[in-house]
Amino acid sequence: MQMNQYKQILTDGLWKQNPGLVQFLGICPLLAVSNTLINGIGLGIATLLVLTLSNGIVALVKPALHQNIRLPVFVLVIASLVTIVERITQSWFFDLWLRLGIFLPLIVTNCVILARAETFASRQPLLPALLDGLSYGLGFLLVLSALGALREFIGSGTLFAGAESLLGPGGSQLMLQILPPDSGLLIALLPPGAFFGLALLIALRNTVTKTSKQPAASRSDAAVRP
Repeated sequence: MQMNQYKQILTDGLWKQNPGLVQFLGICPLLAVSNTLINGIGLGIATLLVLTLSNGIVALVKPALHQNIRLPVFVLVIASLVTIVERITQSWFFDLWLRLGIFLPLIVTNCVILARAETFASRQPLLPALLDGLSYGLGFLLVLSALGALREFIGSGTLFAGAESLLGPGGSQLMLQILPPDSGLLIALLPPGAFFGLALLIALRNTVTKTSKQPAASRSDAAVRP
C-alpha cells in the first residue's frame, strides 16, 4: 500500500498533475526565465530545493502549529528558504544570479510551493511530504528545462548557451551551435515565444495522454465482448 502511495505521488507531480502543464501554477517565472536552457535549469533547481525542503519542514512542525497561524508560518518558512537559496546562488553562481534576476527571490510567491505545503505536507508524515515536494519540483524543473531548450533552439540555434554560469568556466565547452548563427527566430526569445512554446508543450502532453488511454480503452472493450 505504501509503495502504491509513493508511486502515485511521483506520477502526480511529474505527469498527471504537473504544476506547469496541468495546474498552470508558477506560470510567471516559467514564462519569463525560460529563454535559455540554462536559465530554466537554474531556476528549476532553486524551486526544487525550496519546494522539497519547505514540505519537509512543514510536515515536521505542523503538530505544534495553531490553526490560526498556520499559513503565516508556512510563508515564513518558504521565505527563509528562498533567502538562503538566493544567497548561495549569489555567492557561488554569481553570473546565474544575475541572469535570473528578480525571479529568484520571487520564488516566495510561487503558488506551487504554498499550495503543496497547505494541501499535502501539512496533512502527511515527513517521507511522503518530502517525496511530494521532490516530484512536483522535478515536474516544474522538467517543464522549465524543456521550454528553455525549445525557445533557445528555435531562437538562436544553440543549446546550453551560458552553461559556465552554472557549471563554471568548463561549462562553456558544453554549448552546442546546432543551427547557423543568426538563423533563429527572434520571436522565440521574446515573451510571445514563451506562450507559444508552453502551448506546444501542453498540446504535446495532452496528445500523449490521449494516445496512451486509447489502447487501454480498446483492451477494455475487447474484454467485455462475448
